[in-house]
Amino acid sequence: MTVVACSGGADSLALAGALAFEAPRAGLQAGGITIDHGLQDGSGARADAVVRTLADLGLDPAGSIAVTVDGEGGMENAARNARYAALDRAAGRLGAAAVLLGHTRDDQAETVLLGLARGSGARSLAGMPPVLRRSTDRGEVLYLRPLLELDRATMRRACLAMGLEPWDDPHNDDPAYTRVRVRHQALPVLEETLGPGVAEALARTARMLRDDADALDALAARAYEDLLADAFDHDDALDHDDALDHEGKGPTVAIRVDGLDELHRALRTRVLRMAAVKAGSPPGTLAAVHVDAMDRLVTAWHGQRHVDLPGGLRAFRRYGRLLVGPV
Repeated sequence: MTVVACSGGADSLALAGALAFEAPRAGLQAGGITIDHGLQDGSGARADAVVRTLADLGLDPAGSIAVTVDGEGGMENAARNARYAALDRAAGRLGAAAVLLGHTRDDQAETVLLGLARGSGARSLAGMPPVLRRSTDRGEVLYLRPLLELDRATMRRACLAMGLEPWDDPHNDDPAYTRVRVRHQALPVLEETLGPGVAEALARTARMLRDDADALDALAARAYEDLLADAFDHDDALDHDDALDHEGKGPTVAIRVDGLDELHRALRTRVLRMAAVKAGSPPGTLAAVHVDAMDRLVTAWHGQRHVDLPGGLRAFRRYGRLLVGPV
């Protein structure tokens, strides 16, 4: 089964219509899911209307899932996390081979600009991948973005051609959201200043950077495995002021500095990020400033004590090893 995630907006609605048309011709079962974030008055009724549209298209099953939006990172991040968690569970329950997402080239351009503003490196500038695999307790969920080469205007024309009436989410025009400001202010200014085609160029840049980032990540993963070392026993760690944990949990990741310091910075910082994530630091909050501080423990070592990392972790250097674990 293939499932489309549909908000009722033009992009995902056009994708739902395309799936409903193509699936029976390909002998595939297809369903549709809408997520009710509960962030607006009448969101439940809106979700019911989307479900009816999905069912009228012939998608079966068609349903909605209500989620609670809370957590760190702002409303946009919390809503995204809640949405993906709900889709993960639904895909596992339905045994879906893939979940389709309606992100377009315009969404990709916005994502690249947001990544540029954060200064998060090539992986952030690579934008959204066309294929995403998420590991869950039910197994792996495959997400596909088949519209990344098409623009938003094409999706509206597709809805018109199929006789579908998209819903315009008022949040998409609310300047309180950073992405909305990028969409309605930053990109138009760039188009006016630099000429047409900025969104296409940004999306093309993302595609090329993604290829580079994939290659570097693969090399870094091999280097990480080669440089893994045994961690200290807890009793050894307690001999130092930088002992990671006073409840018996020793360092969880240890990397040999010898060899790590010889890697090109592009690979070395990736290895350091992998070590932090493997030790439990949340990828979404582990920033370049944290990785740079870890890198100084390797390349500019002069006896400094430790680096605090998101997730209650600490990195420090002892006996030729960089250790990362819980405080």
